[in-house]
Amino acid sequence: MKAIVIEKAGGPEALEFKEIPTPRPKEGQVLVRVKAAGLNHGETLTRQGFSPSVKFPRILGVECVGVVEEAPGSDLKKGQTVAAVMGGMGRAFDGSYAEYACVPATQVLPLATKLDWATLGALPETFLTAHRILRDGLEVKTAASLVVRGGTSSIGMALITMAKEWHLPVAATTRNPSKAAALQANGADHVIIDAGKIQEEVHRLFPGGAWNCVDLIGCNTLHDSLRCVRPKGYCCMAGHLSGQWEMEKIEPIPFIPYSVRFTTINTHGVSRATDAAALQSIVERVESGALRPCLHKTFRFGEIHAAHRYMDESRAAGKIVLVME
Repeated sequence: MKAIVIEKAGGPEALEFKEIPTPRPKEGQVLVRVKAAGLNHGETLTRQGFSPSVKFPRILGVECVGVVEEAPGSDLKKGQTVAAVMGGMGRAFDGSYAEYACVPATQVLPLATKLDWATLGALPETFLTAHRILRDGLEVKTAASLVVRGGTSSIGMALITMAKEWHLPVAATTRNPSKAAALQANGADHVIIDAGKIQEEVHRLFPGGAWNCVDLIGCNTLHDSLRCVRPKGYCCMAGHLSGQWEMEKIEPIPFIPYSVRFTTINTHGVSRATDAAALQSIVERVESGALRPCLHKTFRFGEIHAAHRYMDESRAAGKIVLVME
């Protein structure tokens, strides 16, 4: 099969096109013929060598959509439409930058849909993360204000469109003024140009502070994000777009404002058992027009270098999807 393999850390050119044997699934595994794969910021960090737990050589890609090729011992049928997501894809074992991906059956979510492959490929990891943030990381209720810090990221854009289903007033941030229109078109009520400190502007827009803030940037903005939230509101950290993973010193009592609830969310535990129904619901809401798919741009399989350069340059406002040729 055709695959994109990384053998050492580097720039986009470190991703090499190779012909390798097609994997043969064992019982408990599913071989998926990849039709489209959503690209994620974490894959650029892994490519650059900032994921020490990932051992090279490796095929990157933490998600894909496609059809079942083989599924020994499973109720999944050959030709069935599925999404495969997380569970170690592209990190502990080879992922979706290939014609086929062999993944644990627990990570394969069956879907009924008529969406095109590119649109479907924009949904699994991004919208399941946004779903978990709204369900588990925040106190979501009608009219509860929300700040999305990192609004033009794929998860940020998904959060905005899902928040508008709840009729939440949303302020979203971007460092790039040229992306403000994309945020407004996606439903943001307010756009904040983020130069590093947004607390004052958030309190101007939402007197007393916002009920909820999602920080997708990381450790370098967290102190300020916590101060955007009103007492008894929620600040959820759900990303590391800045690439800063750790903080040298935290004194929790002065660091977290009085009575602000601080939470974190990730998709490490996504599985068919816990998330198949949620993803099917998301797909149906995209089909009905209730949710925007937030698909920014597609690249063909042979354009992976251009796709990673595009991500490195932070040019997207939404999801980038790799489509198989």
